[in-house]
Amino acid sequence: MSKPAAPAVEADSVEADEVVRYRSTQDDSARWTGFPFRDGDIVISTCPKSGTTWMQMICALLVLRTPQLPVPLAQLSPWLDWLLEPRVEVLARLAAQSHRRIIKTHTPLDGIPLDDRATYVVVARHPLDAAVSRHHQSGNLDRRRIRQLTGQSEPIEPPAPTPPPLEWLLAWIDRDGDPRQDSNSLPGVMWHLSDAWARRDRHNMVLVHYDDLQSDLSGEMRRLATRLGIDVPEQEWPGLVEAASFERMRRHADVLAPDTVSVFIDRTAFFRKGRSGEGRRLLTPEEIEHYHRRAARFAPPDLLKWLHRPLAD
Repeated sequence: MSKPAAPAVEADSVEADEVVRYRSTQDDSARWTGFPFRDGDIVISTCPKSGTTWMQMICALLVLRTPQLPVPLAQLSPWLDWLLEPRVEVLARLAAQSHRRIIKTHTPLDGIPLDDRATYVVVARHPLDAAVSRHHQSGNLDRRRIRQLTGQSEPIEPPAPTPPPLEWLLAWIDRDGDPRQDSNSLPGVMWHLSDAWARRDRHNMVLVHYDDLQSDLSGEMRRLATRLGIDVPEQEWPGLVEAASFERMRRHADVLAPDTVSVFIDRTAFFRKGRSGEGRRLLTPEEIEHYHRRAARFAPPDLLKWLHRPLAD
C-alpha cells in the first residue's frame, strides 16, 4: 500500500511535509500540533478495540506502581485527538501531572510528532477480532450524545440498523477507504500497523501483540517495564499484574472504561470478552482465505506473519 499523499495542512500545523493529518467526525490528529513533550512521555498509538485501554492501564500501573489509580483511567491517560473533549482541558490535565504522562491516540505514527523524549507503544490485534469488537461497541454508543458533543445535527432519517456480525464483517473485509478519513477500514488498520512495523527497530518504539498480553501478561508487563526503564520491586509484581487482568478491569469498568463524557450506554459492556479468535470463528475457510488475500494487498509478509497468530487450542 503506498503512503497517502499529505493533505493540505493549515498554517499552524507542525511539519506539514512530514506529518499526515487523520480526521473523522470524532477525532483530529491536528490536535497534536505544538504538543509540549516532556522527558519520559509515553504515547500509546493503537487501532480502536486493539488493546488501547489495556495498554493504558498497564502503563499506568508501571508508572504509578499501585493497583489503585488516583483518578479514572481516561483522566489519567487522555485521548488527545478526541473532539468530544476541549483540547485546552486535555492539555491542562496533562500539564498538571508530575509523573510520567501517558497519552492515548488512534492516529498512526506518521500522523503525530515523533519526539526522542517520548516512547511510542503500538499494540497490534488480529484485525478480524478487532473488527468484531468494534461492531459490538457500535451498539453501546449513545449516538445522540456524541452528535451533541461534536456539534452534528440530528439525521433527517433514522439510521439503518447495524447488520448482524457476520454480514457486517464480510462487508468490512471488502471495504476500501482512504486511511486519513477511514482509519478503521482494513486498508486503514494495515496502514497503521505497517507504518509502526517499519519503525520497530527505533530505540523509542515498542510493538506489542494483543495475543502475547493474553498468553503471558506478566512477561509482557516486565518486558515493557524494561523498555520504559522502570524498575519494579519483585514483591509488587503480583498485585500489578492482577490489576491489569481483563477480569479485574471489567469489574472496575466504572473508572476504567474510556468514558469521560458519558457516551457509553453500559460501561461494563465496553469490556465485553477480550478473547482472541471471535472474528475468525465467524468465517468459513474460504472467507478467511479471501481476507488473507485482501490483507496481503496492504501489508508486508513479515508483518502479516507476526500479526496473524494461529488460534490457541
